Amino acid sequence: MSQKEWYQMTADEVLQSQRVHPSEGLSSAEADNRQIEAGRNELSEGKSVSPVTLFLNQFKDFMVLVLMGATLVSGLLGEYLDAITIVAIIIMNGILGFIQEFRAERSLRALKELSAPGAKVMRGGELQTIPARDLVPGDIILLESGDRVPADIRLIEANSFYVEESALTGESVPVGKTVDPLSSDTVTIGDQRNLAFMGTMVTRGTGKGAVVRIGMETEMGKIADLIQNTETLETPLQHRLEQLGKILIIVALCLTVMVVVAGIVHGQPPYAMFLAGVSLAVAAIPEGLPAIVTIALALGVQRMIKRKAIVRKLPSVETLGCASVICSDKTGTLTQNKMTVTHLWVGGSLLEVSGDGYTPEGEISAGGTRVNPAKNSMLRQFLQVSALCSNAVLYKEEAEPVKKKRAKDEPPETVWNVKGDPTEGALVVLAAKAGVTHEVLNPQFDRLAEFPFDSERKRMSVIVSSGGRKLVMTKGAPDVLMQHCTYILWDDKVIPFTSTLKAKVMAANEGMARSALRVLGTAYRELKPTESCEDHEDAERGLVFVGLAGMIDPPRREVREAMAKCRKAGIKTVMITGDHLTTAEAIAKQLGMLPAGGMCISGHQLAAMDDEALESKVDDIYVYARVSPEHKLRIVKALQAKGHVVAMTGDGVNDAPAIKAADIGIAMGISGTDVTKEASSLVLSDDNFATIVAAIEEGRGIYENIRKFIRYLLASNVGEILTMFLAMMAGLPLPLIPIQILWVNLVTDGLPAMALGVDQAEKDLMQHKPRSARENIFARRLGWKIISRGFLIGVCTLGAFWLVLRVNPGDAQHLVKAQSVAFATLVMAQLIHVFDCRSSRSIFHRNPLQNKYLVLAVLSSLVLMLGVMYTPQLQPIFKTVPLGFKDWIIVLIAAGIPTFLMGLGSVMQNPSKKKTAKYSSKPSFR
Repeated sequence: MSQKEWYQMTADEVLQSQRVHPSEGLSSAEADNRQIEAGRNELSEGKSVSPVTLFLNQFKDFMVLVLMGATLVSGLLGEYLDAITIVAIIIMNGILGFIQEFRAERSLRALKELSAPGAKVMRGGELQTIPARDLVPGDIILLESGDRVPADIRLIEANSFYVEESALTGESVPVGKTVDPLSSDTVTIGDQRNLAFMGTMVTRGTGKGAVVRIGMETEMGKIADLIQNTETLETPLQHRLEQLGKILIIVALCLTVMVVVAGIVHGQPPYAMFLAGVSLAVAAIPEGLPAIVTIALALGVQRMIKRKAIVRKLPSVETLGCASVICSDKTGTLTQNKMTVTHLWVGGSLLEVSGDGYTPEGEISAGGTRVNPAKNSMLRQFLQVSALCSNAVLYKEEAEPVKKKRAKDEPPETVWNVKGDPTEGALVVLAAKAGVTHEVLNPQFDRLAEFPFDSERKRMSVIVSSGGRKLVMTKGAPDVLMQHCTYILWDDKVIPFTSTLKAKVMAANEGMARSALRVLGTAYRELKPTESCEDHEDAERGLVFVGLAGMIDPPRREVREAMAKCRKAGIKTVMITGDHLTTAEAIAKQLGMLPAGGMCISGHQLAAMDDEALESKVDDIYVYARVSPEHKLRIVKALQAKGHVVAMTGDGVNDAPAIKAADIGIAMGISGTDVTKEASSLVLSDDNFATIVAAIEEGRGIYENIRKFIRYLLASNVGEILTMFLAMMAGLPLPLIPIQILWVNLVTDGLPAMALGVDQAEKDLMQHKPRSARENIFARRLGWKIISRGFLIGVCTLGAFWLVLRVNPGDAQHLVKAQSVAFATLVMAQLIHVFDCRSSRSIFHRNPLQNKYLVLAVLSSLVLMLGVMYTPQLQPIFKTVPLGFKDWIIVLIAAGIPTFLMGLGSVMQNPSKKKTAKYSSKPSFR
């Protein structure tokens, strides 16, 4: 039976279709037969992968295979310490990858936990409580406040029945349910008011219904299927590193073979050239790269935690840096998830209400002038009805302690919350802002009766007594409430509610609605001493209309600034919400995320588009409202098809498939479900959109730092290889012996490269457009910088070697001195070059002492180099001799030429240019 047919059928038609009586339910035998046919009411986890297989899969990466080859070579050379280090790096990376994938696979297990453990069901005319997994199609289920819906149920009875469906639809307000059939052919999940869905929560009233879908056939099951069949994309960093590994191994082998052949052709001993070639091969492959990447990411993660972003998958940190679109949920992320009254209409006057969230601080004003309720009887009456005709409670609690020093006279920070319906909470907070609180009203008023709100009446009433008077106080939908009002409070008087005044009320109501405010009306009347009200019809007649309250879930204050930062950084922000289109569009305009010509569409319009049509318009759409989980997944895939790197945020189960499919999935830490968190790469501990922007800034900084140490490592390695290659081509002796090559690799590739991984970001980092996910790691002239600096390092090192060698070319001891000069020049050139790598322009554009870790790393490397040159015990091992003053002059001049020559050239070429030509602050989207 199709989904459309269930909500279109009457209750009797559903019962006939399921062959069940509403008061008897199914017999035990019939239930058993149906379970054999339909299976259990469980969500499938799909094909499980054993932990052993997950672990072994971590070692299939090409870079890992390259590292294994380097391990073998190091072992053959007797460099056992290097071999052990590389093996440790491989195992560490394997364990990290295993943990990430193992945790990701728990998404579906968390989804299963949303299924209700038990269900109250009619079986054979008796009410029984059975495990939810034993439910079958046709079972008659009873639900009440606090129950989790155990399957998809077509309601046949609903008494003030409200279900909180935000986990499934994204709509923040509980949905009132009905039993009436719907005539439309296309109705979104959020509008299927006669069905209750698995995993949602009953918040009010009682309901009864027939199970129509179980297990994987439910809406929750469809989401589980989407999660199973959604592939997790490889991050740009993983792709770039794999690409880099392949390039390095090919280049290293080719150059090594050329060096060995050139040396043998020019008369060098084959064995010596073989060792030199193998040493160069080890030096050319930066085996520390994965470790440095991991350390850079891990330290970046620590910084992000301080900024309220918790990273679950390390590579995703870098992915944030190239995010070009952020798809964000509205409720709780862009907004506060706290319904707040912002406008009142009383006695023909429109009043504004200030204040933030549930904090009872703010004022009611007209045209900027504060209105005092004590001097305005109409406003005072409105506030009394708002507070008394409500079951919500405003309370405060002490905030979690923050680890910071607080002044002795500074009171502990408090947080205000509301218990109860969000709409009623908004009215209670409104009254509290004017001092009309329950603490003030309770001694004056006693509640005698209540007629609860329901979806048919669309209003709620209470009867209270005060000083011998009995009053009816009512709130509800304005158009419905007006039908029960005979009078209106106007100019501090009760006067007849004429058609002219009704038109004014409706005009005010429509004006608020156009601003996406949810509008409620209030009314009251005084009962006669002898009058008794047995039901709501007796109470809700001849009412005095008081006024209107317009409320909305307001935007977070910091989000607008974060949006502006995104625009400057070339990042498009898109709102995807289950809320209504009018509300979503109004919030988007308030936040400044909807540009001129930007489109807003509903889930119904989206469903009418095929994938090709969606892709053609996706760059122009900024707001999607009333969307389903399938819609969210389509939006993410359409953006990816257009070449965008997509960050997707969400908190509900309905967001999980799209979050998993996105390049970077972001879950809400406070309101997010376990399913969403497990499917995500990043969790926001404060549910705040501004935190996403901070995380993107960190991601960009981390990627730039990775490029910095790749630039440094490869330029250094190019310099080492060219030193040997050019010497062999020129017929010179070996400028470096194998152990010196390995020592240079160890001294310069270690601490300085790691210090670059934690370098501070450049000031204009968030003024560039996002890099393309397909960008080569050597893009933006990085390849030229590596080759040019490496070439100069090699030529200058060889030049210093030749200058010293030519004094007495036939002297063996002088050859050792020349090799010592080449060794010192190569190390010093690389240590000077590391400061140049901090800037995308030149060494002169940044303070060289800003990165204290880098300064300490360079000093440590200098000490190690001097140790092997001036320690008598180490000199025979490394074939070095102490250098004199003149030798050091040659070393320092030769070592400084590559960096300072290119730096001066950059300054002269672009004396006042602040950005490279490749950058732009303009968005990359339409």
